[in-house]
Amino acid sequence: MPRALAWLAILALPGMGAVLGCAHADLPDPEAAAARYAEAAKRGDGEALYAMLTNAAQRSYGRATTHALVRDARTELGRKAAALSDPNARVTARARVRFADGEGAEFELEDGGFRIASAGALPSGARTPAQALGELRQALARRSYASFLRVLSEDKRSALESDLRSLVSGLEQPDTLDIKVNGDVAEVRVPGGHSVKLKREAGVWRIDDFD
Repeated sequence: MPRALAWLAILALPGMGAVLGCAHADLPDPEAAAARYAEAAKRGDGEALYAMLTNAAQRSYGRATTHALVRDARTELGRKAAALSDPNARVTARARVRFADGEGAEFELEDGGFRIASAGALPSGARTPAQALGELRQALARRSYASFLRVLSEDKRSALESDLRSLVSGLEQPDTLDIKVNGDVAEVRVPGGHSVKLKREAGVWRIDDFD
């Protein structure tokens, strides 16, 4: 899906509740699928479970291997079936759209329609380490400082913000700092313990490094 069209779809979602609500009968029922899985798991029905696999999973495992795995995991499948049959169990359906640049958006089926669970710059909460790494990649790819801060732990975020505040305070009066210039490079010690290195490129001084 082209990125622009995907974002148009995302932006349109909040106002599509009525449309999706009318069409919800055409959407597969995740609770029905969970119930079928629970029944098949309870019976240890390898053929039924194989039929519920995605095409990719069927190609990966094969019918014979699936049957063997079901036989070996009969006890574990029984526990899963009992958990799924619990009245307090909550079944959700999720869909993911992946863009050409590697970023993506996740949607969750709610009230008869798919709603945004996470998308690009929208705040989200990683449920797995891999998702957290994906969020870090997205923040770095977008060069988004705000998104980068969101993926850091509270301690690391506080330390980074404190460090940056100290650097901002130390640079409040740059004309008063003792800048050591050596040709096209320069270095300055900033109050608060920071050090900034500069380099002149095509007559323009740029920040080369700081800590």
